[in-house]
Amino acid sequence: MVLFKQLKTLTLSLLVACQFIGGDLMAAEKTLAQPKVIIFDVNETLLDLESMRTSIGAALGGREDLLPLWFSTMLHHSLVSTAIGDYQDFGKIGVASLLMVAQNNAIKLNVEQAKTAIVTPLLSLPAHSDVKAALQILKDRGYKLVSLTNSSNNGVKTQFESAGLTDFFAARYSIEDIKIYKPDLRAYQWALEKLNVKPEEALMVAAHGWDVAGAKEAGLQTAFIARPGKALYPLAKTPDYKVNDLTELVALLK
Repeated sequence: MVLFKQLKTLTLSLLVACQFIGGDLMAAEKTLAQPKVIIFDVNETLLDLESMRTSIGAALGGREDLLPLWFSTMLHHSLVSTAIGDYQDFGKIGVASLLMVAQNNAIKLNVEQAKTAIVTPLLSLPAHSDVKAALQILKDRGYKLVSLTNSSNNGVKTQFESAGLTDFFAARYSIEDIKIYKPDLRAYQWALEKLNVKPEEALMVAAHGWDVAGAKEAGLQTAFIARPGKALYPLAKTPDYKVNDLTELVALLK
């Protein structure tokens, strides 16, 4: 009787173990569907903002360390614009944000000086060193590549022409057309409608935690590019890919 009970217990344990292992194997074998389209953020994801450190620093009395604060302030107030229903051009928000940073750091700066520090440099940003080769590989593999940015239509057109990225992309989308800034879910939904794809058929690639958080919440596949100084938002859903650059992402997308 004792032996029977021991065998029964062992059998039940083995059944539970098999179910557990089988579940893990199924989870491990589950892979993401190949996206029909890859959507790229532009500033900092494709284009290197570091080159603006000199112009922003000069406008702020040599405070080059304030570049990240300026950019984050610009992003913050683009969301304010969307939240209160008062759309403002991204460039104007950039100028206003630089004036705010200057004021908060007791630095004298006027509107014309702020424009000079931002407009031309922002429109002539270079691509990160990994970008062109990675985009070429993805294009050669048959992926449809598009961009989705908070910058204006003319702004991103000029940026792509300056950086030599125009020919890689099938389309460029700017929230200027709907006047709703990312990461508002409506911005991603609008892009999906333009592309005529389901959320799970698109992969959003960005170097901003807030951008991948928005795209993930909208149902898209997401890839976070961990550019220097960039971090994920810990309270958001985990992205499907986390890589250091586009070269690593290319290696994962067969």
